[in-house]
Amino acid sequence: MLKSKVEKALNEQINKEMYSAFLYMGMSAYTDSKGWPGFANWFMVQYQEEMEHAMKLYHYIQDQGSRVILEAIDKPPAEFGTPLEMFKQTLAHEQLVTRSINDLMDLSVQEKDHATQIFLQWFVTEQVEEENNDQTIIDQLKFVGPDGNGLFMLDRELGTRMYTPPAGTE
Repeated sequence: MLKSKVEKALNEQINKEMYSAFLYMGMSAYTDSKGWPGFANWFMVQYQEEMEHAMKLYHYIQDQGSRVILEAIDKPPAEFGTPLEMFKQTLAHEQLVTRSINDLMDLSVQEKDHATQIFLQWFVTEQVEEENNDQTIIDQLKFVGPDGNGLFMLDRELGTRMYTPPAGTE
């Protein structure tokens, strides 16, 4: 059974992951409406990953004999600007998530909850990857500029991204 502080914080993280999924679904819809199917695909895969993150937390809380309590999810924005602006927003959002995961890790250390520390290590590693991916795309967008063939080629490349659930996902 999780200590109440840890249980509450993990439930709050489920909400943050669900908001992230909702945000990326909104970005997917926005880019699709702009005629950028590759960007739309990339953000839809991101949506799927964030839902997976929420479900990992959900199952962990239950596996620990604790209770999942869901809260309302805030409405994401509907307008996001250029692809470069979107990925800058994406990176900033992932940095917020990283801080939240780090706070969870700090709490689990403070509460001497070793199982949760081990569980959260996956999320710590995942956030390094998330931020790196976003920064790489930002760098590419700066390189190709806002218009023309470079943006078209990057859109095509992002369209090849596929969602692959990790082994052992429930």
